[in-house]
Amino acid sequence: MTKVLGIIGGMGPLPTIKLFEKIVLLTKANKDQEHIHILIDNNTSIPDRTAYILDDKFEDPRFELIKSAKRLEKAGADFLIMPCNTAHHFYEEIKRSINIPFLNMIEETAKYIEKSYKNINRVGLLGTDGTIKAKIYDKVFNDYGIQIVYPSIENQKYVYELIYNIKEDIRQENLDGFYKAMDEVRNQGIDIFIAGCTEISVALEMFSLKGNFIDPLDIISVSAIEFAGKEIKSL
Repeated sequence: MTKVLGIIGGMGPLPTIKLFEKIVLLTKANKDQEHIHILIDNNTSIPDRTAYILDDKFEDPRFELIKSAKRLEKAGADFLIMPCNTAHHFYEEIKRSINIPFLNMIEETAKYIEKSYKNINRVGLLGTDGTIKAKIYDKVFNDYGIQIVYPSIENQKYVYELIYNIKEDIRQENLDGFYKAMDEVRNQGIDIFIAGCTEISVALEMFSLKGNFIDPLDIISVSAIEFAGKEIKSL
């Protein structure tokens, strides 16, 4: 029997839509009834994760994150995923609050890289300031022998700018700063980048970003489909 998937969404709404779309497009199904039953809690009341990580005077997002997880479990979800990289800083606390499996997008990405890029032990990460400060990727990837490399503070501001322009629905015309941040990391001998924020995942398509990207949204979509008991569509 296929498992019911629950998505802790709203961080932001656009990446939540993209995740749902990816799961539908990647699922091998010939009719509506062969797709996965998905429950989405697009909880836009979850406070900004980066703001809290950088300065805990801001509102703590954990209450709403846990509230969403419990709501989805009560609604009938058999397992959960969460399309927000920064929110994975609170993954263990959310997991302890529920009694169903909770797939970790960061760990699924590490497993994917270990399997698919056997000779790679260093990757670039483009994410929020909160993800960087909390070392969300470092803590998981260290166990897989993979080093995370970030842009400098000077160039990280361009990554932050792109992320929050998407959140704030500001059309960004110039991506020179963003590519400058990528070039800085690339000059350290790294050519593979993780789209370490779901707004970057959105930007991949929105701006046809150039580069060798690994998108955690793609990876968690495949993991969720397989965990639910369905097959991946041949592309």
